[in-house]
Amino acid sequence: MFGSSEIHSSADARALARARLPWMVFDYIDGAAGEGHGEALNKAALRDLRLQPRILVNVTKRDLGVKVFDHDATRPFGISPMGMCNLSTPGADLMLARMAARHKVPVGVSTVASTSLETIIEKADGHAWFQLYISGDGSGTTGLLDRAQACGYRTLVVTLDVPEVGRRPRELRRGFKMPFKIGPRQFIDFAMHPRWSLSTLINGRPEMANFVGPGNRFDRTESRAAADWAKLKSLREQWQGRLVVKGVLSVEDAVRLKQSGVDAVQVSSHGGRQLDSAPPPIMMLQRIREAVGKDYPLFYDSGIRSGEDIVKAYAMGADFVFLGRPVLFAMAAGGERSLSQLWDVLTDETSLTLAQLGRTSMNDLPDTLVSS
Repeated sequence: MFGSSEIHSSADARALARARLPWMVFDYIDGAAGEGHGEALNKAALRDLRLQPRILVNVTKRDLGVKVFDHDATRPFGISPMGMCNLSTPGADLMLARMAARHKVPVGVSTVASTSLETIIEKADGHAWFQLYISGDGSGTTGLLDRAQACGYRTLVVTLDVPEVGRRPRELRRGFKMPFKIGPRQFIDFAMHPRWSLSTLINGRPEMANFVGPGNRFDRTESRAAADWAKLKSLREQWQGRLVVKGVLSVEDAVRLKQSGVDAVQVSSHGGRQLDSAPPPIMMLQRIREAVGKDYPLFYDSGIRSGEDIVKAYAMGADFVFLGRPVLFAMAAGGERSLSQLWDVLTDETSLTLAQLGRTSMNDLPDTLVSS
């Protein structure tokens, strides 16, 4: 078995997490929609993109910093909004917030985060973006937006690729529900993973921290099908800061969002967790970039597992890249120490890839692709 000091790749982090997490939690994090074909297809598309190495270029000094809106980030990757991160290990949300503060990169704060939105932005030293689901009739939205604006959030990420929660057979087979419903199978599962179970017992069961208190509730499976262009227009008028729409795989939608006053689009398949038959988002990224023009902010997540993947996403048109599952697996593997190890691995891989391509920065990478 790997030791926590032996994370040399995202695959190492996943292998450790698989051994240490209860099966129910691992399959919730790792699972995808349907048979997982869409997720696998996107990974294969990323893998099969070829980059052109160059020689005899002085690449001694390489800079991984990029600009995100009006902010200078020291790394070309940040952290996607993910619900219930503390399922991976107690305090995971705060580990991610501290990482964001250290490297001045955005950390997405999910509507269903396991730490309050007020606490996370404080620990992230302001480097936090609030992510919103428009659920039901949208009546619960106003209070969350007011809270986010009051404590200093300047960027709102609206996730719109979940009109209904996709069917994820792996978590359904494990009986995953929030809050947990403990039956015989779950009891055995937790007993077989005492390290996670005891730590969770000591630190308290993870909960949807933005909905604590009387009268506050959030149903993870509640329909979001009522969200439409009129609701987006109303939200654009209500939110005074920057607005990002996440979960876009359509060229037509991306163009209309730009025309509707949305400040940036995030190309994403929700990590393959929504529609098994969706096109590979890495390929749609290139098409959307061609449609919205070179200057419109375009972000990307889904399937990123290495520094080479990060460079490929930039080469396909991304202005910034977000990570999801790999950081959860790293924290499950060994907490904050393992998160730092994986972060350093991804940083080194990205820098080494630039060197191989004869580049010294993340700018002007599209012509590094051999084919796409």
